[in-house]
Amino acid sequence: MTQANFLTSPIPAPRSYPDGTPEGPARFFNREVSWLSFNWRVLDEARNPRVPLLERLRFLSISATNLDEFYTVRVAGLRELVREGHGTPSDDGLTPAEQLALVNTNARRLMAAQQAVWTGVRREMEQADITILSRSRVTRAEEAYLRRYFVEDVFPILSPLAIDPAHPFPFIPNLGFCLALELAAESDGRQMQALLPVPQQIERFIPLPGGTRFLRLEDLLLMHLRSLFPGYRDTGYCAFRVLRDSDLEVEEEAEDLVREFESALKRRRRGSVIRLKITAGAPDRLRRLIMEKLEVKSEEVVEVEGLLGMADLGALVLDNRRDLQWPSFTPRVPERVQDHDGDMFAAIRQKDMLLHHPYETFDMVVRFLQQAAHDPNVLAIKQTLYRTSYDSPIVDALCAAAETGKTVTALVELKARFDEAANIRQSRRLERSGAHVVYGFTQYKTHAKISTVVRRENGQLVTYTHFGTGNYHPITARIYTDLSLFTCDPALGRDASKVFNFLTGYVQPSELENLAISPLNLKDRLIELIGREVEFARQGRPAEIWAKMNSLIEKDIIEALDAASQAGVKINLVVRGICGLRPGIQGLSENIRVKSIVGRFLEHSRIVCFGNGQGLPSKRARVFISSADWMGRNLSRRVETLVECLNETVKAQITSQIMAANLADEAQSWILQPDGRYVRHLPVGRDDLFSCHKFFMENPSLSGRGSAGAKDVLALTHSPD
Repeated sequence: MTQANFLTSPIPAPRSYPDGTPEGPARFFNREVSWLSFNWRVLDEARNPRVPLLERLRFLSISATNLDEFYTVRVAGLRELVREGHGTPSDDGLTPAEQLALVNTNARRLMAAQQAVWTGVRREMEQADITILSRSRVTRAEEAYLRRYFVEDVFPILSPLAIDPAHPFPFIPNLGFCLALELAAESDGRQMQALLPVPQQIERFIPLPGGTRFLRLEDLLLMHLRSLFPGYRDTGYCAFRVLRDSDLEVEEEAEDLVREFESALKRRRRGSVIRLKITAGAPDRLRRLIMEKLEVKSEEVVEVEGLLGMADLGALVLDNRRDLQWPSFTPRVPERVQDHDGDMFAAIRQKDMLLHHPYETFDMVVRFLQQAAHDPNVLAIKQTLYRTSYDSPIVDALCAAAETGKTVTALVELKARFDEAANIRQSRRLERSGAHVVYGFTQYKTHAKISTVVRRENGQLVTYTHFGTGNYHPITARIYTDLSLFTCDPALGRDASKVFNFLTGYVQPSELENLAISPLNLKDRLIELIGREVEFARQGRPAEIWAKMNSLIEKDIIEALDAASQAGVKINLVVRGICGLRPGIQGLSENIRVKSIVGRFLEHSRIVCFGNGQGLPSKRARVFISSADWMGRNLSRRVETLVECLNETVKAQITSQIMAANLADEAQSWILQPDGRYVRHLPVGRDDLFSCHKFFMENPSLSGRGSAGAKDVLALTHSPD
């Protein structure tokens, strides 16, 4: 049996009670260190031999992209706290300075590991006839082709920049990639320093004739330096790449929020440099010049032995090499929708329907809104938009509905990080079509995923509601696992309408019948429900909690879970990313098990199930889906929803299929240890490890079944213990 263990950073030695259990801050894992641990797990998929080669390359690219974003947001924030002299420790007891030191040490190890993985993947790619060339391996025929390509497709875009008093050091934007050059005049040996920005509009890996050999763009530029600097020869060079602080500072009292965000986006491009990656062995003069002009300190510089800009490797996941990728998968159309000839309203009227994306197609969400847009009986549509695609069919449907005279209200969240510009563009499209566009609260992000359609039926108004755990984004919905609940339950419709009134008119909803929402009562509801399981345990009744989320870091929730464990409640958590809870510690959390699933699809759904005195799974269980992770920002600084599922089929689908399969998964699961390590077991020679992703691809969901019935639907009913 092989076993992969990762201790991704030093874990502070826990202070203990006399009985040996951690006390105070030692009860928690550090948020930033835990996030890095998640990215180690992503990277590990790039060296997992059970994963197809080009999918491994994709995981490598994702790990690099993740790390870049982590630095531009989280590390930038830590650095700012250190610079301002803030020493207040986080829940785990680490000051900002201590966290920054841990993060930088861990990240350097991670970047070195990425380079090692790339070396191995590149070697296997060559064996599969995909070659990344060095300049010395280019043939004569390829040189001629590259010369034409350079002259016709690259040269007109380039801006070679001399560096001297008349040509000051240029601004390098976030993620900017440059060659720095030392040049000497061939006539008299006069020295010159220059920069050559590598244009982001051109493919980083240039395909050569035949489509199996590629040359990096920076190598093409180095091959043709004499065309860019005639009369000069290079005497030294290096490549470098910068990351800048990408957090936005927005004036909350701004009169025009859209214009304020447009100004803030311009400021983001010029944020201070927080990390400089430079090729190892750079000439000293060039290195000093770059550091001085970019105002970076030595601890913010990373020397790279290998490939800069590893996030670009995703471009080498070639469409014509499907043999090196996951087998193709076509999402299912629910049978119940087919039974009703595609009529979403008729399918929902039959009973509540839960779709599990990407296994059931997200096109059903799009169809729901498209049908509403063209249905003469639909009077009004309300919609939240946090993230969506560039050419969004959701926005198209809302615009079409508004243009035909329907009342359309769209809550567009401008504060969705890195999607601010796209959301501004979408909001203007909606306004031009005649929709009412609002931006929610200046102090809260609206992260809830709600859509309501009001339809006249038999002289009465019926509200159809969609609640989601993920964004209204048809592209990411192909790879993110999320849930869509469709219902025409009157109570849920009334609750959804009250949430929209809260968003558009700041009217706090009273007497919600089903929903709990952040920042008002969602956290309190969770703690209350955890407390009910504690009471069942004290009564000697079965007490159990299953939950699934992306991140768990909120201190009060962790303490409530620890208290439940101490009372005897059995708790199983599936936490993909950050986890601040220490599981399995005697006297503190011995009844808590935490696992992380990292595989073909990105786990994104948020679910929580309570045994309600009968354990799990059971018909009496209380089952909820949510837009919220269990983090301070989600429970206190965002508008989020927690929706109780009351339909028996939907509840069975979540407990006996979705959660049971996640808890039973072996192939993609990492188990969190009390000391912070994530361990997974991949037995040699076993190809039958249970994969929840494979199970979901092969088995239809319970609530989407139609006339074919549910007799052949598989469910996992055993407890993971």
